[in-house]
Amino acid sequence: MENLSTRDKKHLWHPLTQHKLNKRQLAIIKAKDALLYDEDEKEYIDGIASWYTVMYGHCNEYIVAAMTKQMNKLDFVMFSGLTHEPAIELSEKLMELLPNNQAKIFFNDNGSTAIEAAIKMALQYYHNHGEKRDTLIAFDDGFHGDTFGAMSASGLSSYNGPFEDFLLKVERIPTPQKDNIDEVKNRLALVLQENKCAGFIFEPLVQGAAGMKFHSAKGLDALVDLCHDNDVLCIADEVMTGFGKTGKNFASDYLKNKPDIICLSKALTAGMFPLSITSCSQAVYDRFLSDEVHKGFFHAHTFSAHPLGCAAAIAGIELLNSPEILERRTYIESAHVSYATIIKTHKNVSQTRVLGVILAIDLNVKMERYGNLRDKLYDFFIESGVLLRPLGNTIYVLPPYVITTAQLQKIYDTITAALETI
Repeated sequence: MENLSTRDKKHLWHPLTQHKLNKRQLAIIKAKDALLYDEDEKEYIDGIASWYTVMYGHCNEYIVAAMTKQMNKLDFVMFSGLTHEPAIELSEKLMELLPNNQAKIFFNDNGSTAIEAAIKMALQYYHNHGEKRDTLIAFDDGFHGDTFGAMSASGLSSYNGPFEDFLLKVERIPTPQKDNIDEVKNRLALVLQENKCAGFIFEPLVQGAAGMKFHSAKGLDALVDLCHDNDVLCIADEVMTGFGKTGKNFASDYLKNKPDIICLSKALTAGMFPLSITSCSQAVYDRFLSDEVHKGFFHAHTFSAHPLGCAAAIAGIELLNSPEILERRTYIESAHVSYATIIKTHKNVSQTRVLGVILAIDLNVKMERYGNLRDKLYDFFIESGVLLRPLGNTIYVLPPYVITTAQLQKIYDTITAALETI
């Protein structure tokens, strides 16, 4: 029998992969907590929680049990014209966590489609009121997904290049830093003045795919306030930042001025099931209420509010602020700060930063997003038994909350060793 990596090559097309240059895919056969195991039983520490999803660890018994119980009661039913208890309970639990201006929950099936629904909500919000607004506002270098609306809002040409002639109209502004808030506010004011803007979409505080780049909460707050003053809806993309990663339940919790629409996925179901949510304020929802049927939000996904995904999300929320998880979240942030203080003086490091369980290390060398040096670092990490995926010239760590102290230290030691190979 051929091994899995060999069999994989016959029929599979992997994401973010140039298969002519790629050697092979690492075949993982099982996982537990913060560890992955390949077909040779070699173990790897999942230092990025598999794209920031499995925050409570792989194969978490509590979440598996909740899904199993649900599977034996109600596996799936469509969500148009029907409802079910897992969706209702999840909505109730989310309302206890989300910013208090959020009132309604719309279900999708992944992060990109959560963004897609949000953009369509924003555009139709004004259309239902007899206005045509055709412009979105987004940050430079943002990333919001790979469907067309989400891709339009994104600013990373490495993903969007072939499609730029087909995208929605988007005006971009710089992220607010401590020293440029007034400049960015002036730029936003000009964009608002010169365009018919429907929505401002942003990753609050942390731009993930851009390289875990941080920006000012105070500055973002001012931009949201300015948009609200100009009757423009604000959309927070919390697909990456949500569920405790920034130190609070949501990055939007750092803002006084709350977004009108919030997008959630990834850690929502702890990686157990593809599910996403677009939540909104009562005011947004009310704009779709009408005696005219066509003013409803005619947008749907077959697997919306899947009972198994809802069960996983409910269990994850119950774990999120449990004493055990809170203790580990606090420890990880403290450990990150200590390591960042040590490594920031390394000759190959230009900057370090920490927010919650996110650690980012910028290298003072030029790297292509998918180039030779990036591949060399990735291979070094894998050979050392650590899964990390550098973003441009940034190495980042965003581990499951259940990672052990020894495992986290091994990640740090491996990064330090990797820096010596540059």
